[in-house]
Amino acid sequence: METLIVLGLLVVFAVVVIAKTIKIVPQQTALIIERLGSYSRTLTAGLHLLVPFFDKVRANIDLREQVVSFPPQPVITSDNLVVSIDTVIYYSVIDAKSAVYEIANFIQGIEQLTVTTLRNVIGSLDLEQTLTSRDQINAQLRGVLDEATGKWGIRVNRVELKAIDPPHSVQDSMEKQMRAERDRRAAILTAEGVKQSQILTAEGEKQSQILRAEGSAQARILEAQGQSRAITQVFEAIHRGKPDQKLLAYQYLQVLPQLARGDANKLWVIPSELTEALKGIGSALGGNDGKGGGWDDSEPWTPADSEASRAAFDDVELQDPAEALREARSQAQATEREAEGHAQEHVGRGSYAAAPGSRGDGPAAPPAQPQGTPPPATQDLPVVEPPAAPLDPGTPPPAPGSDPR
Repeated sequence: METLIVLGLLVVFAVVVIAKTIKIVPQQTALIIERLGSYSRTLTAGLHLLVPFFDKVRANIDLREQVVSFPPQPVITSDNLVVSIDTVIYYSVIDAKSAVYEIANFIQGIEQLTVTTLRNVIGSLDLEQTLTSRDQINAQLRGVLDEATGKWGIRVNRVELKAIDPPHSVQDSMEKQMRAERDRRAAILTAEGVKQSQILTAEGEKQSQILRAEGSAQARILEAQGQSRAITQVFEAIHRGKPDQKLLAYQYLQVLPQLARGDANKLWVIPSELTEALKGIGSALGGNDGKGGGWDDSEPWTPADSEASRAAFDDVELQDPAEALREARSQAQATEREAEGHAQEHVGRGSYAAAPGSRGDGPAAPPAQPQGTPPPATQDLPVVEPPAAPLDPGTPPPAPGSDPR
């Protein structure tokens, strides 16, 4: 029984000795070995043998890149504004012995060194530079930390500013400034849009006015050409019908109602002296010395004369419509004044004929009316205008004194 107990103790002791003698180190890991309290060696990845009960593992160091984030730190800028900055540091241990024996806690040392370096760097910058110069701040922090932690066996690979938070009052001001900047840009874009819209609208109106003007000019040209052809055809029809002075008088009587038409409703009196004027016009147009002949019938109207008259009308340069309208108005006013003068002269003659009644021989008799002459109308009664019937070239003109209807 005692022999079994001794054998069991020996087996347990052998297992413990073997466990303390053989040491397997994983990849990217370093073991600090001390023998009898002093540094012996650093074990890297692989299988290692230790002296049992004399060699002891002091520290297990991870050689991979480590990431450590520090809490926000208040930092004062050069323009006396307190900002809160969060930092993130990426580091790796390159010397396990220095990391164990040069500093008690290298994580805490890196944190404090980061805070002091950050305050030195930010203290030389204002708020605007702090917000816009992150890369510059990161490079300065990395340079200072890498130099200070080199003797600790630590290499600082990268330093990042995770957040820069200015005071709330400054944040409100910055937000208002950004809002004003966005409003300004929006106003500029809106103004540009309105400008382009107005330019396009003006161009469209310009093209529309040009097209309307061209259409109006073309319409006037076509209207003038139509009037020219109508005048030519009327002129040819009149000459084919061999008109005389009666036709001219009939056409003149048809024009008189149009002259009398107006808002004033004036009384028109046709004096007998107009007959002489009609004879003069007929003699001028007919070339028959005013003897009542009209046009010369000695030579018949031929198609060659029609072609000549049409060519003459085609060569006529059309007058400006505005100028022609002014001339027509002036001629109408002159005709109206002439007719009023004849009417006043006729009324004056009637008053002179009534003068003998004032000698006391009794009441004055009204002036005798010529036979076939209608009584004069009063100023208050409008003239009833007969409808103007078109002249048929094949129909003979009405006889003098007969009803033209």
